[in-house]
Amino acid sequence: MIERILPHPVLTAVLVVVWIMLVNALTPGSVVMGMIVGTAVAKLTSVYWPERAKIGRPLLVAEYIGIVLYDIVVSSLQVARLILFRNPHTLRSQFITVPLDARSPEAIVALAGTITLTPGTLSVDVSDDMRSLSVHCLDIDDPAAVVSDIKQRYEQRLMRILT
Repeated sequence: MIERILPHPVLTAVLVVVWIMLVNALTPGSVVMGMIVGTAVAKLTSVYWPERAKIGRPLLVAEYIGIVLYDIVVSSLQVARLILFRNPHTLRSQFITVPLDARSPEAIVALAGTITLTPGTLSVDVSDDMRSLSVHCLDIDDPAAVVSDIKQRYEQRLMRILT
Protein backbone atom coordinates (compact mmCIF):
# COMPACT_ATOMS: atom_id res chain seq x y z
CA MET A 1 0.00 0.00 0.00
CA ILE A 2 2.70 2.50 0.99
CA GLU A 3 4.71 1.69 -2.15
CA ARG A 4 1.74 2.67 -4.33
CA ILE A 5 1.67 6.11 -2.70
CA LEU A 6 5.43 6.53 -2.32
CA PRO A 7 7.13 4.28 -4.87
CA HIS A 8 10.54 5.82 -4.11
CA PRO A 9 10.54 7.30 -0.60
CA VAL A 10 14.22 8.30 -0.68
CA LEU A 11 13.73 10.18 -3.94
CA THR A 12 10.66 11.87 -2.48
CA ALA A 13 12.58 12.91 0.64
CA VAL A 14 15.47 14.27 -1.43
CA LEU A 15 13.07 16.23 -3.63
CA VAL A 16 11.33 17.70 -0.58
CA VAL A 17 14.68 18.89 0.81
CA VAL A 18 15.70 20.30 -2.59
CA TRP A 19 12.34 22.07 -2.89
CA ILE A 20 12.73 23.69 0.53
CA MET A 21 16.26 24.78 -0.37
CA LEU A 22 15.07 26.25 -3.67
CA VAL A 23 12.21 28.13 -2.03
CA ASN A 24 14.61 29.18 0.73
CA ALA A 25 11.87 29.06 3.37
CA LEU A 26 11.02 26.42 5.93
CA THR A 27 7.30 27.12 6.24
CA PRO A 28 4.40 24.70 6.44
CA GLY A 29 3.34 25.73 2.93
CA SER A 30 6.78 25.08 1.43
CA VAL A 31 7.00 21.70 3.16
CA VAL A 32 3.54 20.67 1.92
CA MET A 33 4.28 21.86 -1.60
CA GLY A 34 7.64 20.04 -1.51
CA MET A 35 5.84 16.86 -0.46
CA ILE A 36 3.35 17.26 -3.30
CA VAL A 37 6.10 17.85 -5.86
CA GLY A 38 8.31 15.07 -4.45
CA THR A 39 5.47 12.56 -4.42
CA ALA A 40 4.27 13.52 -7.89
CA VAL A 41 7.74 13.32 -9.46
CA ALA A 42 8.48 9.98 -7.77
CA LYS A 43 5.10 8.59 -8.86
CA LEU A 44 5.38 9.83 -12.46
CA THR A 45 8.94 8.54 -12.89
CA SER A 46 8.48 5.22 -11.08
CA VAL A 47 7.93 3.39 -14.39
CA TYR A 48 11.51 4.28 -15.32
CA TRP A 49 12.84 2.86 -12.03
CA PRO A 50 11.54 -0.73 -11.91
CA GLU A 51 14.39 -1.78 -9.62
CA ARG A 52 15.40 0.77 -7.08
CA ALA A 53 18.73 0.75 -5.38
CA LYS A 54 18.72 -0.11 -1.73
CA ILE A 55 20.67 2.26 0.45
CA GLY A 56 22.25 0.40 3.32
CA ARG A 57 24.40 1.37 6.27
CA PRO A 58 23.24 4.88 7.22
CA LEU A 59 26.45 5.52 9.19
CA LEU A 60 28.46 4.80 6.06
CA VAL A 61 26.31 7.32 4.17
CA ALA A 62 27.09 9.95 6.82
CA GLU A 63 30.79 9.07 6.64
CA TYR A 64 30.73 9.34 2.83
CA ILE A 65 29.06 12.75 2.95
CA GLY A 66 31.65 13.93 5.48
CA ILE A 67 34.53 12.71 3.31
CA VAL A 68 33.09 14.38 0.22
CA LEU A 69 32.52 17.69 2.04
CA TYR A 70 36.06 17.58 3.44
CA ASP A 71 37.48 16.85 -0.02
CA ILE A 72 35.48 19.71 -1.53
CA VAL A 73 36.90 22.19 0.99
CA VAL A 74 40.49 20.95 0.60
CA SER A 75 40.24 20.86 -3.20
CA SER A 76 38.74 24.35 -3.28
CA LEU A 77 41.75 25.69 -1.40
CA GLN A 78 44.15 23.80 -3.68
CA VAL A 79 42.47 25.11 -6.84
CA ALA A 80 42.42 28.66 -5.47
CA ARG A 81 46.15 28.40 -4.76
CA LEU A 82 46.77 27.09 -8.28
CA ILE A 83 44.79 29.91 -9.86
CA LEU A 84 46.22 32.70 -7.74
CA PHE A 85 49.86 31.74 -7.37
CA ARG A 86 50.83 29.39 -10.16
CA ASN A 87 51.76 30.10 -13.73
CA PRO A 88 48.97 28.58 -15.85
CA HIS A 89 51.53 27.23 -18.32
CA THR A 90 52.98 24.95 -15.63
CA LEU A 91 49.71 23.15 -14.90
CA ARG A 92 49.81 19.44 -15.68
CA SER A 93 46.20 18.87 -16.61
CA GLN A 94 45.25 15.63 -18.27
CA PHE A 95 42.56 13.03 -18.73
CA ILE A 96 42.75 9.82 -16.75
CA THR A 97 40.72 6.63 -17.02
CA VAL A 98 39.30 5.16 -13.83
CA PRO A 99 38.44 1.45 -14.21
CA LEU A 100 35.16 0.75 -12.45
CA ASP A 101 34.42 -2.17 -10.15
CA ALA A 102 30.93 -0.82 -9.45
CA ARG A 103 28.22 -2.26 -11.67
CA SER A 104 25.21 -0.45 -10.24
CA PRO A 105 24.18 2.52 -12.43
CA GLU A 106 23.32 4.45 -9.26
CA ALA A 107 26.81 3.91 -7.83
CA ILE A 108 28.45 4.95 -11.10
CA VAL A 109 26.33 8.12 -11.33
CA ALA A 110 27.04 8.95 -7.67
CA LEU A 111 30.77 8.44 -8.27
CA ALA A 112 30.75 10.63 -11.38
CA GLY A 113 28.80 13.31 -9.51
CA THR A 114 31.17 13.19 -6.56
CA ILE A 115 34.19 13.59 -8.81
CA THR A 116 32.58 16.53 -10.59
CA LEU A 117 31.63 18.20 -7.30
CA THR A 118 35.26 18.14 -6.19
CA PRO A 119 37.04 21.22 -7.59
CA GLY A 120 39.87 20.43 -9.98
CA THR A 121 38.30 17.25 -11.33
CA LEU A 122 35.51 16.65 -13.81
CA SER A 123 33.82 13.43 -14.88
CA VAL A 124 33.71 13.53 -18.64
CA ASP A 125 32.42 10.21 -19.92
CA VAL A 126 31.43 6.69 -18.94
CA SER A 127 32.45 3.99 -21.37
CA ASP A 128 29.72 2.23 -23.32
CA ASP A 129 30.21 -0.96 -21.32
CA MET A 130 30.15 1.06 -18.02
CA ARG A 131 33.51 -0.34 -17.00
CA SER A 132 35.53 2.88 -16.98
CA LEU A 133 35.11 6.56 -16.28
CA SER A 134 37.06 9.35 -18.00
CA VAL A 135 38.08 12.11 -15.62
CA HIS A 136 39.81 15.41 -16.35
CA CYS A 137 42.21 16.61 -13.66
CA LEU A 138 43.36 20.23 -13.50
CA ASP A 139 46.81 19.50 -12.06
CA ILE A 140 48.12 15.99 -11.59
CA ASP A 141 51.49 14.54 -10.59
CA ASP A 142 50.74 10.84 -10.44
CA PRO A 143 47.71 9.56 -12.41
CA ALA A 144 47.88 6.12 -10.76
CA ALA A 145 47.67 7.70 -7.30
CA VAL A 146 44.60 9.73 -8.31
CA VAL A 147 42.89 6.62 -9.71
CA SER A 148 43.70 4.70 -6.53
CA ASP A 149 42.43 7.58 -4.37
CA ILE A 150 39.12 7.78 -6.28
CA LYS A 151 38.60 4.05 -6.00
CA GLN A 152 39.44 3.84 -2.29
CA ARG A 153 37.80 7.04 -1.04
CA TYR A 154 34.66 6.99 -3.16
CA GLU A 155 33.96 3.90 -5.24
CA GLN A 156 34.47 1.27 -2.54
CA ARG A 157 32.22 3.18 -0.12
CA LEU A 158 29.54 3.68 -2.74
CA MET A 159 29.54 -0.02 -3.55
CA ARG A 160 28.93 -0.77 0.15
CA ILE A 161 26.25 1.93 0.46
CA LEU A 162 24.25 1.05 -2.67
CA THR A 163 23.51 -2.62 -2.20
